[in-house]
Amino acid sequence: MNRLPFPTVIEPDIWVDEAIWGHRLYDQQTPWMTFLEFLGILQSEMEDGRALREETRNTLKYRPSRRLHLRSILFNNPHLEAVLEQFPYDDDAQWQTWLQQMRDTKGGPEEPDYGHLRRRFSSFKGFAALVQFLQASAIEGDSNKRWTSKFVFPYGPHCLYEDLDAGGKTNDRRFFGRTGELLYLMLCRSGLGEELSQQLQELNLVAAKGTALNRNAKWDRIVAALQPESELNERRQGGSPPYLPYEALADYRLLAEDWLTLFHCQMPGYDVLPHLVNVTALRLIIYLLSRAQEELGQTGRPTFVLEIVSPSRTGVRELSADSYLENNQLPKRAVKAYIARIEEHPQWGEIVKASDSSDPVQEAIELFFERFRWPDIQVKKDKDELQGLSRPEQLLEKLLEKTETRHDGHLAKCHRAWTREIGFSSSRGSRRIRYAPTDALLKTLVFATIDRREEFQEFLQKLYDKYGFIIGHVQAKPFTAKVDEKDFADNAMRLEERLASMGLLKRLSDACAYVINPLRGGLNQ
Repeated sequence: MNRLPFPTVIEPDIWVDEAIWGHRLYDQQTPWMTFLEFLGILQSEMEDGRALREETRNTLKYRPSRRLHLRSILFNNPHLEAVLEQFPYDDDAQWQTWLQQMRDTKGGPEEPDYGHLRRRFSSFKGFAALVQFLQASAIEGDSNKRWTSKFVFPYGPHCLYEDLDAGGKTNDRRFFGRTGELLYLMLCRSGLGEELSQQLQELNLVAAKGTALNRNAKWDRIVAALQPESELNERRQGGSPPYLPYEALADYRLLAEDWLTLFHCQMPGYDVLPHLVNVTALRLIIYLLSRAQEELGQTGRPTFVLEIVSPSRTGVRELSADSYLENNQLPKRAVKAYIARIEEHPQWGEIVKASDSSDPVQEAIELFFERFRWPDIQVKKDKDELQGLSRPEQLLEKLLEKTETRHDGHLAKCHRAWTREIGFSSSRGSRRIRYAPTDALLKTLVFATIDRREEFQEFLQKLYDKYGFIIGHVQAKPFTAKVDEKDFADNAMRLEERLASMGLLKRLSDACAYVINPLRGGLNQ
């Protein structure tokens, strides 16, 4: 596998997960957080005139916004309702009391300035109603995350900012764990960056520097009104660049094509965003598994046996659970294979066979650091872990143990976390998790796959060709020795009934059913 050179400055202590998938895929970063991080990067790069263009590989350094006043008003504001109740008819008292309480609130901007709000809003009640609306429409607004890790809906460029630590002073990698940075680089390398950038601008999610947003961007202008002038253009210098190992992959272009297909549906308002989030997470799952397969030397591509939920246990359910378990184990197997490949290195054979007069452990340390960036003998923790090791094989065992522990902590959880978040997996009616899509995900698949209308069996084949989904009996040929073909035919029939109940399928006769995309005129065909 042709990987791009490692960065000169590497943050992690062992470079294995990052060497295979990039720096980094992170389980605690939900698909929505990934999308928000991506939009913040795109806005910064657009202002600098290089939106979705990567002139030199793996050198991305963007300038994110903090918007402490905005997030303090929306998410660190326990006084609003109390003030409304205390002074129900006195607008002046409402403003004075609330402004004083906000200035006294712990956390928030170092120099809190909320005086502009009274000049921009005709009444405190109107201001409070807007704040309550933005709180209700916030991304994952009902979570118990700290106020510096909550995010307003991305109505436009003035709604975008980075995740911060509890004090709001420095950036935090817990919910913006760089997966959005990898998404940005993937779309840069898709060959379709210019088209994507144009579509995102037309939707008013981002804007080039000096560009006036059109009249449909009223919500972004309203959010901007909550922020003082000093905050509207304030940005901080970003940190070290992310690392995406592969210069060109079909996965990048397929992701971009899915985005463009969804944009072409011309959904009203911001309705396209949940579908973009769903299809992005799905493509990242496929990327996660396909890179693992390639590391293991497996041919083909990831496949997913989907059960369209049945009221009773079926053979398809068991196969779907098996498919889920096999895919869930792929990344860890890939990590082991990547490390084990050191045994094929010519220098490793020489080290293992070294005479007693040489220092094979020291030579192994040098080889491991070159390949895995571990152990670093300048770091006390790493140096202490080498105590008592007398053979190179012991060093290899130690590396494998540490890498598996580190992998299990985050990247190994991505498949499970992301499939659950987008409604792709479920344990409903069973103790085992299997692939069982929700109606919301099925709707995304129709919009991302169907132009106007498609015969149902052809739709099933398209899902297999695009995403590796096995639903009907035709795609399930490799499994018919284990499960009756009729089980898959019934599985497909349940999907047909689900789509019809959602208004996405029309049956013309007993032998002819069409999946339709109503957003592109499918109902009129």
